[in-house]
Amino acid sequence: MADRRQFGAAEALLPSASPVRFLTDGGAPARRRPDYPEPSPDVLRQAYRHMVVGRRFDAQATALTKQGRLAVYPSSHGQEACQVAPALVLDEGDWMFPTYRESVALVTRGIDPVEVLSLLRGDAHCGYDPHLHHVAPQCTPLATQTVHAAGLAHAEQRKRSGKIALAFIGDGATSEGDFHEALNFAAVFKAPVVFFVQNNQYAISVPLERQSAAPALAYKGVGYGVRSEQVDGNDPVAVLAVLAAAAEHARSGGGPFLIEAHTYRIEAHTNADDATRYRVAAEADRWRKRDPIARLEAYLRRRGHLTDDDVAAFAREGEEFAARLRTAMNADPETAPLGLFDNVYDTPTPVLVEERAQLRSELEAEEATA
Repeated sequence: MADRRQFGAAEALLPSASPVRFLTDGGAPARRRPDYPEPSPDVLRQAYRHMVVGRRFDAQATALTKQGRLAVYPSSHGQEACQVAPALVLDEGDWMFPTYRESVALVTRGIDPVEVLSLLRGDAHCGYDPHLHHVAPQCTPLATQTVHAAGLAHAEQRKRSGKIALAFIGDGATSEGDFHEALNFAAVFKAPVVFFVQNNQYAISVPLERQSAAPALAYKGVGYGVRSEQVDGNDPVAVLAVLAAAAEHARSGGGPFLIEAHTYRIEAHTNADDATRYRVAAEADRWRKRDPIARLEAYLRRRGHLTDDDVAAFAREGEEFAARLRTAMNADPETAPLGLFDNVYDTPTPVLVEERAQLRSELEAEEATA
């Protein structure tokens, strides 16, 4: 009897055999999932609007690298559903733990785009106030943010705040030790955290099949006792539905939830990468036919929730957003060299104090001779 109960408990953790989807590749309704209620038309319209604006922002940020205004930019073109949905599903007090590729998610969260791009411009380690927005600094080292998210979620749990955390993760990060430690910690303490894996098929140039032999990355949660699911990451309706269920699972005391979103990185890893060295154009073309914006637009039009005027208005909003960003990024930033020493340690070490004093003396000397 005990063996049967254990098997039943393990079975409840398993992801669906195939990714959850609500839409066909062309945007027609697919088979419904009663365990995942469909988002309302208003939420879907919001998602469409943010994805349109987000893609235009993404294209503008990529152009800024070519103009020397950004040092580097990791594009999320093609992953807009995975960028926008978490920002719409989370409550204002919930925490997001992004990677370097989550610029569109941060903009959707309401953070000033110039502040979002400060890291990639090389102006600051983090250009926005994490406590104000409940968004941790964008994380470049793989998977370290998963441990931070699990720890913060556990702290919120102990405070009985009702807040949850969501950690963005790339497929490559699931091969890192921090990812597994975070899953184990979160499961043991039933921390209210959602681990959201965007499987865009490549860890820079390493294809998924060279990283893992698992039938899906979502299965990695089961061994730690984490409820898991996989979803079509280019289906905005499905991503919103599964994320909403995962957030409710975590918030209601069910513990952590792992989601694998199957998506694709249309552009290169960053502007410094040449994707033609490790993948063929035909592969990207196949994924373009599953474009998340086009699929949601077709679905909303089919249901009478989106008109030509709406599409044109959202496109104009994207252009206006990009124009404001260009203007703001064309202004040289005001730098404060002594700020290099801020936020390194809560209590500066003697070495930092000495180095800060030395830099202050040099700056004062320059001012005196100017």
